[in-house]
Amino acid sequence: MPIIDSQVHAYEANTPRRPWHSVPNWPPHVTGDEMVAAMDRVGVDGAIFISAFSLYQYDASYALEVQRKHPGRFAIIKPVNPADPAVGEVIAEWKKQPGAVAVRIMMTAREAGLRPDDPGVDRIAREAARHGFPVNVLFWGNIEAGTTLIDRHPNTRFIIDHMAILQPRTPPAPPEPWADLPKVLALAQRPNALIKVSGACTLSRQPYPFPDIWDPLARLFDTWGFERCLWGTDWTRAFAVVNYEHAVEPFLRTDRLSERERAMLMGGACAKAYGWSPDKG
Repeated sequence: MPIIDSQVHAYEANTPRRPWHSVPNWPPHVTGDEMVAAMDRVGVDGAIFISAFSLYQYDASYALEVQRKHPGRFAIIKPVNPADPAVGEVIAEWKKQPGAVAVRIMMTAREAGLRPDDPGVDRIAREAARHGFPVNVLFWGNIEAGTTLIDRHPNTRFIIDHMAILQPRTPPAPPEPWADLPKVLALAQRPNALIKVSGACTLSRQPYPFPDIWDPLARLFDTWGFERCLWGTDWTRAFAVVNYEHAVEPFLRTDRLSERERAMLMGGACAKAYGWSPDKG
């Protein structure tokens, strides 16, 4: 089974040609070529490349460039704007792009108070379903709103980013990093939802190989089932907390997963969710 990272970001340096919207604490650049080299070093066969909202907002042009150059290594996802009255047409056009597998919306508490009954969000959910796209949704720190959104659209498949658990951008992890886990487990009752087990190592309060993540993850796996759990690193957002190798290796080496479970978590569920598998040629 191929290893697929369910969330990475690649991007150019911040220049006037393609300026960043904000400047997060990420490496100064991780181009598509650099991302492929990093994946090769740690044995990752392919990745779901999500155009970085914090850098490029709704412009996914760089993701398109990278996917054209490395079509067998990346599938691509574009954030879409609920405030755009033409967002349905945007989704229809995105569906035509090679390698496009989903769209994304941001519903964290700080994202302008976006409500789950926002007409633009409803439009995105309906149009994504009509075009056969799942909707990636980030609602860490805002789980109640995310739950309401998923319940409003039972015919839309939602892929929940980062376990819906707020993750640190700098170390250390918060005193109770898994405090929202009971709410996350309750979300598993929604048959139209899957969950990304991405960025988990950033929640550890112990050094590499982060042994304290496995008990809470076991509860998540038991409740959601491995067929609905998509492993990922969230590289490069996690850069200041954990390097790429250390985000991959604990999952490859742990004895807390059987080989069947590892294969499903680290690639099988992701391939099924997005209808895409890597081809290293």
